[in-house]
Amino acid sequence: MKLQEIMDKFAIGLSAMCVIHCLAVPVFLVLLPSAAALGLGNEQFHFWMLVAVLPSSLLALFLGCKKHKRYRLLMLGGAGLVLLSAAVLLGENVIGEAGEKVLTLLGSLFVVTGHWFNFRLCGKKRGAECLSS
Repeated sequence: MKLQEIMDKFAIGLSAMCVIHCLAVPVFLVLLPSAAALGLGNEQFHFWMLVAVLPSSLLALFLGCKKHKRYRLLMLGGAGLVLLSAAVLLGENVIGEAGEKVLTLLGSLFVVTGHWFNFRLCGKKRGAECLSS
């Protein structure tokens, strides 16, 4: 498995973790209020996820697009990264909890979609093109 494939899968996993965090943690805290002591709702989670998602996404999308020439996927993933960054930079204090969740969920959806198609296109070009990176 090559670097681009690993980074696509890694970025998809991280984006899925963002979605799970945004949707599941509030439900978890309502069902088990003592879990609030764990700090699962901590805003640092979003920051550190973004620190991991940005380089892995950019690397995978760039390597894949360099091979299959579908630069729309780079733009799609890039739009998702911009939305995720906006959610972290603006935060609950500026756009509210609902705004932060919407930006995070949309951004994650764009990132996952971009990586999914990037991974699939590179899988179809296994021969010479996507394996060299």
